[in-house]
Amino acid sequence: MAVADALAGLADKLPPQNLDAERSVLGCMMLDNDVIDEIADIIQPRNFYLHAHQKIAEAIFGIYESTAGGVDPVTTAEELERRSELEEIGGPAYLAEILETVPHTAHAKHYARIVSDKWTLRSLRNTCGEILRDVEDESLETGQILSQAEQKIFSILEIKGEGENYEIREILMQTMDAISERWLNDGRVPGVSTGFQDLDKKTNGLHGGELIILAARPSMGKTAFVCNLAVNVAHDAHEVHNENDLPHSETPKGGVLFFSLEQSKMELSERFLCIHGKLDGHRLKQGKVDDAERDQVMRAASQLSEFPIFIDDQSGRSMSEIAAISRRLKRKHDIEVIVIDYLQLIEPDDPRQPREQQVSNIARRLKFLAKDINVPVISLAQLNRGVELRENKQPRLADLRESGAIEQDADLVFFLHRPDAYDPEDRPGEAELIVAKHRNGPVGVVNLTWLKESMKFADYSTRMVPEDGYFDQTSGFTPADGSF
Repeated sequence: MAVADALAGLADKLPPQNLDAERSVLGCMMLDNDVIDEIADIIQPRNFYLHAHQKIAEAIFGIYESTAGGVDPVTTAEELERRSELEEIGGPAYLAEILETVPHTAHAKHYARIVSDKWTLRSLRNTCGEILRDVEDESLETGQILSQAEQKIFSILEIKGEGENYEIREILMQTMDAISERWLNDGRVPGVSTGFQDLDKKTNGLHGGELIILAARPSMGKTAFVCNLAVNVAHDAHEVHNENDLPHSETPKGGVLFFSLEQSKMELSERFLCIHGKLDGHRLKQGKVDDAERDQVMRAASQLSEFPIFIDDQSGRSMSEIAAISRRLKRKHDIEVIVIDYLQLIEPDDPRQPREQQVSNIARRLKFLAKDINVPVISLAQLNRGVELRENKQPRLADLRESGAIEQDADLVFFLHRPDAYDPEDRPGEAELIVAKHRNGPVGVVNLTWLKESMKFADYSTRMVPEDGYFDQTSGFTPADGSF
């Protein structure tokens, strides 16, 4: 069927609506003013289908907001008369007719939900019509049509719906349940463990709904750090899968969704191999590996293939595309962490906006995404060149590039700093993860060890022993030849 025929078919059908429910809601509000407070977060005048009903609802809400009461058929008629809309809605006779249709004011919330649901269906219907018209518009590219369609659909969900009000005793019951769970965990990290002990102690792990910004100057190891974190999270998900004796053919739940807007999935995969297999990345790129190292590569690849890591390396992703993919993977695989490398490479929805506003909108939508699907979102970000001009090279919040909104919307802001990047003799092999902002906890510096050859970060207590290997608190003793 042609798009024009589909649009004509939509026009011929009556939009979703329930006039009896609309009249019942209006009647309940005029008979019992307490109803207005109960349904105000469910429906608004725009949700009514009949134009006359919208006008009546506007009059009722207008009276109530100005007087906090006194809404009845008489005052409603007076307000409509003042607005010169009384005859337009059918006069006092129609208000009386509405009152006669009310079965019981106790059912007001039920009627309101019906009205709200019908409005949602009408909105979806109208949006589908707009999408069909966009499909016919030859000036629009396919990616642009998909992005706009996703935005239009999810904008309906973003409009305020029914809320819940809880008394403090109910909130305290939920709070005590969460505290009790921590006690039962016997000190284990309540959130998603990063695999770095000192960082977990400071943050209590990563939590759903958090936006975490990891920023640094180029070549500090931002991507390497989040790759390490991704492997740690995926490894834990794989271990839980095995402990529960689930089929090996089944992808473990949890894990990481990695959006790489700069590097290809092959480059990332090689990083993961080096990190997990403790391999020398430079030798691997040159192809100068011996038989033992080949065995390490094969073992690392075999183990990594079972880890729940999902990589999207499509450049130029928009926030709409990132949100759609994230929701789909969350439903299918219950991912635990989303990583985006990096924020400034996300395509803006409106290229005409000033760059600062574009970045601000992207940061805000990343925070909305984290809250919407209850997953921690880690986004890498660039720092401006001001760091290079100072004697003290440690980054500050003011160094975040292009927008202060990044700092404002983030729950956690990490800066990665390696002194030996500026002076090879300054604490070689050490790194600082600076917790510059922590909405729910302390700030400070987490010291890490940087193993450059394998692009691996480890807890600061990890120490290289050139002759015999090194000791890793997580995996135990690791021989110098890198076998594992």
